[in-house]
Amino acid sequence: MTSLDQIKAPIDEQIRVFEDSFRDYLKTPVPLLNTIMRYIVRRKGKQMRPMFVFLSAGVCGTINPSTFHAASLIELLHTATLVHDDVVDDSNLRRGFFSINAIWKNKIAVLAGDFLLSRGMLLALEHDEFDLLKMVSNAVREMSEGELLQIEKARRLDIEEQIYFEIIRKKTATLIASCCACGALSAKADPGRVKAMWDFGENTGIAFQIKDDLFDYDRSLNTGKPSGTDIRDQKMTLPLIYLLNHSGNAGKRRIINTVKNHPDNAGRVAELIRMVADSGGIDYARQKMVEYRQKAIDILRTFPENQYRNSLEALVVFTTERNK
Repeated sequence: MTSLDQIKAPIDEQIRVFEDSFRDYLKTPVPLLNTIMRYIVRRKGKQMRPMFVFLSAGVCGTINPSTFHAASLIELLHTATLVHDDVVDDSNLRRGFFSINAIWKNKIAVLAGDFLLSRGMLLALEHDEFDLLKMVSNAVREMSEGELLQIEKARRLDIEEQIYFEIIRKKTATLIASCCACGALSAKADPGRVKAMWDFGENTGIAFQIKDDLFDYDRSLNTGKPSGTDIRDQKMTLPLIYLLNHSGNAGKRRIINTVKNHPDNAGRVAELIRMVADSGGIDYARQKMVEYRQKAIDILRTFPENQYRNSLEALVVFTTERNK
């Protein structure tokens, strides 16, 4: 598998410039807020969202100042949603680091998230990037709807496969789709090409989320110790939905009872993970992941081949073959 450094090679310089400009966007005269923003910058991840933006722009045309605005806008608004999510979930960790709310408490975390949201909107308005703002704002709306839909379904544990795909399309795929479409938009691609890049990103995002959902089962089976994180959080992911759809009434009742009433019982969670594997649920989810990945690659290959397209295709494979 191609490494992330190899994938990033065509846009390495642009990513470095982006990181510098992103830090500048976060500067504020308020000392406490400045400290929080520096903490956020220090714990950045793999920078996959900016990579999707810059590579998509390169596929569709020329990387330009608007592309940098698009990458920063998405990063600002998405970081705001993550800060708010940690408050909602009462989560103390984010990517192995303490969350903002764990260090500075909920009130300050919410206000810091609000600052990031407003900074993103002002960035777009300052540079007249109204089309980018509209696209990213719609993505944030869909992500919120997806989160609420998942919460609603988790209460009754009545999620069907169709609803599962709707949730992950809204929660995860919409963000990657907006990265790719905004990259295309910044490169002045025509509406048809922008839509194609949106569809490419959406399929990539669905494959990405299925891979994420498989981690819980793969790790448990490989180590022999059930992590069962999604089960403890009462998340009905594709492998478990497949098991439910292929179980009799008594089996369904036991599965739902475990998820609803015994999610912290290691023995019952381990049994459930084994049942998922034996039913073919894990293999089915992997098959679906590969199908969506191939849909994304097929769309991408309708664009002329260049170094950006090759890296973008490698990035799709990386997102579905990664080990963490």
